[in-house]
Amino acid sequence: MTTTITEVRPATRLPLSRAALIAAAATTVVLLAVSPWYGYHRDELYFRMLGERPRLGYFDTPPLTPMIARVSTAVFGDTVVALRVVPALCAGAVVLLVALVARELGGERTAQALAAAGTATSVLPLVGGHSLLTLTPDLVLWMAVALLVIRVLLRGDGRLWIWIGVLAGIATYNRDLIAMLLAAIGVGILATGPREVLRDRRLWIGAALALVIASPNLVYQATHAWPQLQMAEALKIDEGADNRLTFLPLQVLLLGPPQAVVCVAGWRRLWRDRRLRALAVAYPVACALTLYSGGRPDYVGAFLLYLFAAGCVSAAAWRWRPVLVAALALNAVVAVVLALPVVPAGSLRGTPVAAVNEVARESVGMRSLAEQVAGVYHALPEQDRAGAVLLAENYGEAGALDRWSGELKLPARVYSGHNELWWWGPPPEGTRVVVSVGFPPDQLSTVFTRCSLARKVDGMPGEEQDAPITVCYDPRLSWRDLWPRARHYS
Repeated sequence: MTTTITEVRPATRLPLSRAALIAAAATTVVLLAVSPWYGYHRDELYFRMLGERPRLGYFDTPPLTPMIARVSTAVFGDTVVALRVVPALCAGAVVLLVALVARELGGERTAQALAAAGTATSVLPLVGGHSLLTLTPDLVLWMAVALLVIRVLLRGDGRLWIWIGVLAGIATYNRDLIAMLLAAIGVGILATGPREVLRDRRLWIGAALALVIASPNLVYQATHAWPQLQMAEALKIDEGADNRLTFLPLQVLLLGPPQAVVCVAGWRRLWRDRRLRALAVAYPVACALTLYSGGRPDYVGAFLLYLFAAGCVSAAAWRWRPVLVAALALNAVVAVVLALPVVPAGSLRGTPVAAVNEVARESVGMRSLAEQVAGVYHALPEQDRAGAVLLAENYGEAGALDRWSGELKLPARVYSGHNELWWWGPPPEGTRVVVSVGFPPDQLSTVFTRCSLARKVDGMPGEEQDAPITVCYDPRLSWRDLWPRARHYS
């Protein structure tokens, strides 16, 4: 007869640290205060654009983050600050969740305060809390799942598997990477135990519930030739080598060198506890999966956070704790400079911040890009301008042109072959004049009768610097025949 875990140990009576609550609230307040600085990140402009067309899924992303963008602009207004309200709240929630994990592992007020302060002043949560990225809701959902898994393993409360299933199902609407977290923990349980949890029917009820909640997203994937797998393969080819090269150093930089030391202590603490050893195993398993797939180093960010929480429980008793506190304070200064928009936008280009923080460098100058394209568009002869369309090489350029099309008196519709935007279709048949941004002029010359380089984008610290703005006339083929050539994923 199948047995289940029925013993439920009493909930921890450790109080929640007031310092942890203050750190979580302060994180949200600071992020809201700096949210207008710099400008939209290219992904924010893209999610804003996708949110204007609500769907069950998009080719390169599930619908949750675009829907957050849609709701944020509807409630708070169509501004960069509006898009960053939810990220700031999410960052505060992550700080609190890490402190709760420390408490669950036996950490008293000092451990919880270390966990909250160290999280609030590390690069990964600050970057995810400053801009609306898929990382933003991921960290909250993953940490909530990790907290509940720890409670199951420590308390034997199998009822929590139901809530884990609910959160996992919801997380699939943001990124399918939640499967990696659960799979890595599952491998850890199979390898080191406690294997009796696998006999708890509530675990399998939770798994079934996760599948039911995720089913609309899965149906979308199945009926669209599994676009997430296609995107993963494209990213592996495009970025895999670079991601593998930077994986190890970024494991240190994502939180910070002092936090990395604490993470090592946290891994050892989990490994020594037979009830939690599966969580120690889960981290290297996740690293191996990420390296194999060529995924980004931040894909294992949630693992680092729960390791840090565990390490803080040990660090609270260290004799040299004052040295750790001083190191965390120094790292806080570095993290704020690297992760938040404190370096003047005009001075960002060429700085270490621009080299390290992709989010920062791609958050400066997007309106300027739209203005430069508008300058070329409005310089066209009136008869050419009347029927001209905008063609963007990537979704960041498309998002910028879409955001400021009304203010800059540009055509309302922007066309692009990048990722989801390709599926929105080509320009109308009969379109003769195109103002293109990003496409190399020599590439355009093969499909248009005449092209001329109008200018190159200037003043951008990111990848849009020197992007060509080209005016082309008279496509050589119909747009229906040309459009497959424009399709590209990255």
